[in-house]
Amino acid sequence: METAFLEQLTFEPLTRQNWGQFEALFGSKGACGNCWCMYYRLSKADFKEGKSEEGNKNAMKELVWENKPAGILGFYDGQAIAWCAFAPREDFTKLEKSRVHKRIDDLKVWSIPCFFIDKHFRRNGVSVALLKGVIDYARKEGIKIIEAYPTIPTQEKLPDSFAWIGLYKSFERAGFEIADRTSRNRPMVRYFTDK
Repeated sequence: METAFLEQLTFEPLTRQNWGQFEALFGSKGACGNCWCMYYRLSKADFKEGKSEEGNKNAMKELVWENKPAGILGFYDGQAIAWCAFAPREDFTKLEKSRVHKRIDDLKVWSIPCFFIDKHFRRNGVSVALLKGVIDYARKEGIKIIEAYPTIPTQEKLPDSFAWIGLYKSFERAGFEIADRTSRNRPMVRYFTDK
């Protein structure tokens, strides 16, 4: 796909109004294994329990219905084709408890812990466009620092199921810079929106 396709993408936060499109994007598997993008937000036990009876889906829906920040959707021709979680770092319990990605300072940051892109649109530059959409949204909302924890693959071809945390090269292309290298293959990257 060419640049014209990427230029037609639009981005907006997940809300009650576009919940149906988010649901359609995630499908019957809740993106992957009934995750519904709750992996980083819940304890291990609660997340595992939420994989049945639509627990994780309902937990995400509750966040949205309470108008809490959940993430950004990317749309093409009215259809949601891309998603990334985006909220204050403290909303992601697993990040706050992470030894590898512990806080490096006291600055207020919003985190992007994961992505999901419709399989028909992968490998077309959508993740970089989505990150640029997040940056634009953050600027409008006065969010100063965006943080993420992408992977630098150790093999030539990374299976899609391992790309959910984002690929470092996509963040680099969107202007993010490495802020911490505690993990060699999972650096912490940041983008300062006022630069």
